[in-house]
Amino acid sequence: MIKAVILDWAGTTVDYGCLAPVIVLQEVFSLRGVPLERREARHEMGLLKKDQIRAICALPRVADAWATKHGALPTEKEVQALFESFIPRQLNILEHHSGVIDGVVEFVGECRRRGIRIGSTTGYTREMLDVVMRRAARDGYAPDASVTPDEVGGGRPAPWMVFRNAQLLNVFPLSRCVKIGDTPSDIAEGKNAGLWTIGLTSCGNEVGLTAAEFAALPVGERAVRTLEAEQRLRRPRPDYLAESLAGCLPLLDDIAMRMD
Repeated sequence: MIKAVILDWAGTTVDYGCLAPVIVLQEVFSLRGVPLERREARHEMGLLKKDQIRAICALPRVADAWATKHGALPTEKEVQALFESFIPRQLNILEHHSGVIDGVVEFVGECRRRGIRIGSTTGYTREMLDVVMRRAARDGYAPDASVTPDEVGGGRPAPWMVFRNAQLLNVFPLSRCVKIGDTPSDIAEGKNAGLWTIGLTSCGNEVGLTAAEFAALPVGERAVRTLEAEQRLRRPRPDYLAESLAGCLPLLDDIAMRMD
């Protein structure tokens, strides 16, 4: 009944805590004299990185700090400069921060056994995603299709990447497809394309820890962090939530029954 599952990359299938973009965003802003807190570097994660940088610049504290440092609020020229600084630095570290998350290979294998195609969308450019995909393939994960914002004229929350995936995979109607991701923009992307949506809480951007860091937390703190992530991910009204991709197969079963 389900034709395809469209997966996010960082925080969903690779890079458990979605750390690679955070590290570089903090670096490029610090180089301009405006250090970011980690939560600020995670603001609007999932967008095309240039769009995310623009959103970070618009945060009141960041805008005020920029004006104090540079004498004026950041303009589109500064956004472009930050993005151009971001690109080579991100490319340099992606190889080391794109390990496949536990349970992803098994989830994808079971989907394929059921005849479900696997697509993917991202906030990375094609140049960046190619690095991620090479590492992921060595770890056993390769989707049937991948689309980046620069290939379709825009990123999330617009549905264009999903639509292009549907073309590449030759799947329709989109009401029989599912989008899974770890950010509110993932969920918005899926809803705008007419897909069922599943938000991931523990493994991605909203908790923002590596697998080892998350496992090392006391049980009570893990529960609190996950609940806080759930509350943020519920804002765009996903159909379901799960801690990670490994817990999504029963949700696919439920979606398939609701499609009848």
